Amino acid sequence: MSIKVEDMEYIEAHLSRVEKEKLYGATILVTGCGGFLGYYFMNFLHCKKETFGIKKVIGLDNFMLGKPIWIENLESAPGFIIRKFDMITDCILDIPEAEEANYIIHMASIASPTFYRKYPIETLDANVWGLRSLLDYYKEKGIKGFLFFSSSELYGDPDASHIPTSEEYKGYVSATGPRACYDEAKRFGETMCMLFAQKYQMPIGVARPFNNYGPGMRITDKRVPADFAKAVYEGEDIVILSSGSPTRTFCYIADAIVGYLKIMLYGQYDYFNIGIDQPEISIKQLADIYVQAGREVFGYEGKVCYQTSEDKDYLTNNPERRCPVIDKARQKLDYAPSIMVEEGVRRFLQFIKESDKGDFIW
Repeated sequence: MSIKVEDMEYIEAHLSRVEKEKLYGATILVTGCGGFLGYYFMNFLHCKKETFGIKKVIGLDNFMLGKPIWIENLESAPGFIIRKFDMITDCILDIPEAEEANYIIHMASIASPTFYRKYPIETLDANVWGLRSLLDYYKEKGIKGFLFFSSSELYGDPDASHIPTSEEYKGYVSATGPRACYDEAKRFGETMCMLFAQKYQMPIGVARPFNNYGPGMRITDKRVPADFAKAVYEGEDIVILSSGSPTRTFCYIADAIVGYLKIMLYGQYDYFNIGIDQPEISIKQLADIYVQAGREVFGYEGKVCYQTSEDKDYLTNNPERRCPVIDKARQKLDYAPSIMVEEGVRRFLQFIKESDKGDFIW
């Protein structure tokens, strides 16, 4: 059984009977459908469409960073509608099928720091005006769930007393730094979600992802898990562009998607950290995990080395630590991530080895 199929079964197994029943007859609109998270969302909905009785899936994306092969393959799938659509400039009224949607997943935003600093205004606009247009459109349509992707980046760089970080930490964020286009847009997006939920009783769920990685992530993504995977795949040394001391918890994509679906199906306004709370490891430790997994999967012979980025702002406002408190999601959503980073990295590399390289080796 392929890694992707195993993960699809894992996601289904971690949804409750009641959650699965809520998808019966659903029409689901997904913005940003062609990205990393879109890969597992769209493939899961395709894989389980008949099982859950899902009526229709509408995928929207401007494909700014390219249109992947896998999304082209879904265009001919029964019950799937894929449209090139720019959340900033296009009008949702021009997508007639959108009116049928009763679940909305809004994740149309660049998430890699390298790329959102290259397209800062587009990043801000997608998270502010793109979100506002959807909220205005659906505010009185009686939808069942609206999932907005915020980010753990809205916490900024917490001091040690606020790590692990709970949802009630207010954040330590620069409004004028090189990451502000993303961080501040997510913060403002959350404010809009709160206000629309209050005024229109919209069932909006806000997800704050913590360092997702795994299948579906292009190895040219420019985030650390993708950079390390690219080095292993190409047989090059793994290069760390810092001291290697910053620490993170890394949440495998299948565990993350379970959490996001649970938020969407929760049916009322709330906000949740979604990630895994252990182990919190350094970037150097993550690199060592990639070396070991690379040996097992690819016969990798590279090593870890250190360089300085040519991008002077590469580490500006980069948090030293990132680790979530996920008690709220555990208690309210029965969220229980279980795939440790060693297994997750091995699965990611195995996926790359067995997949159509044209999808992810860009």
